[in-house]
Amino acid sequence: MARTAKEVGPKRFRESYGRYFEEFEPGHIYEHRPGRTISEADNIWFTLLTMNTHPLHFDNAYAEKSEFGRPLVNSCLTLAIVTGMSVSDVSQKAVGNLGWGDIKLIAPVFVGDTIYAESEMLAKRESRSRPTQGVVTVRTTGRKADGTVFMTFERTVLVPKRGHAIED
Repeated sequence: MARTAKEVGPKRFRESYGRYFEEFEPGHIYEHRPGRTISEADNIWFTLLTMNTHPLHFDNAYAEKSEFGRPLVNSCLTLAIVTGMSVSDVSQKAVGNLGWGDIKLIAPVFVGDTIYAESEMLAKRESRSRPTQGVVTVRTTGRKADGTVFMTFERTVLVPKRGHAIED
């Protein structure tokens, strides 16, 4: 995790996460920790909050009849959690997300699974319209604790250059 502490006053330090544009290097892989064990409440609340009415996520009797034999964790929840896991390394200092792409759902996730994430830095370029910022693209992979890859996606983020972040 790209964590630093900046002195903000006498004997006072402020924790800081994230990377500046200059700190990203194509080919680097950032392992995001901690992991997260998905609970039944996580899955049901998220599914109902987002108005997803598919019973495979919250109706045990229905899910028992499916090929999985039990409820599936909502894939939008796993996308949100895996993205969230990557924030402290990839986008904590970001101006904003520019897009997600090539989202692949490779294996099911079930209640009780513990998931982890890592991001590979794919590309970076200076912004053409914002000289104090750059564009960074990463591929993030979600893995279960047993190593099974369940999700991959690419994300592009607008990141400030050193000296131009909000906290600077």
